[in-house]
Amino acid sequence: MAKWNGNRSLEVLTLELESEMFAVEALHVREILDLVPITDVPRGPPFVNGLINVRGKVVPLADLRVRFGMEMKPPTIDTRIVVLELDLNGDPVIVGIRADKVHEVIEVAASALQEAPKVGMRWRPEYIRCIGRRGDDFMVVLDIARVFSAAPHEDANIDAPVAEQQAAWAGSESLKEH
Repeated sequence: MAKWNGNRSLEVLTLELESEMFAVEALHVREILDLVPITDVPRGPPFVNGLINVRGKVVPLADLRVRFGMEMKPPTIDTRIVVLELDLNGDPVIVGIRADKVHEVIEVAASALQEAPKVGMRWRPEYIRCIGRRGDDFMVVLDIARVFSAAPHEDANIDAPVAEQQAAWAGSESLKEH
């Protein structure tokens, strides 16, 4: 995605991680699921280390907490899985992300969106599309395709693009459910 230029409104799905408000463009959202059984992938990368069954299809499940360096917490009654369709390296890829809570789809006016500041941000700038303002609160609008294709860590296992992981896992028969 290109850098934010502020010339249009965005329709976003708002979600919460560790009491912080994030948003992803609604055009990427396919569906929102209650927590479903997750199949661990042996020696899988920490960021995308599980698989879920979505209508008979194997879908990799990512935990944004790992990518963002947040503390890991067990799921709660509010935990949801947001199933997204992304374009990664020219290929459409279906992925799931775990959210502590999903709020709503809202239209954010162009005047309420701005480029993220260069300093003082907790999150890596390449993950942020823009910052949205809703009343007195801010939300981080993620560049979700970049979150999945970026390689911020030294460990190559963590950084393998999701499309490659999905292809490798689709053929795996040694998956163990928990």
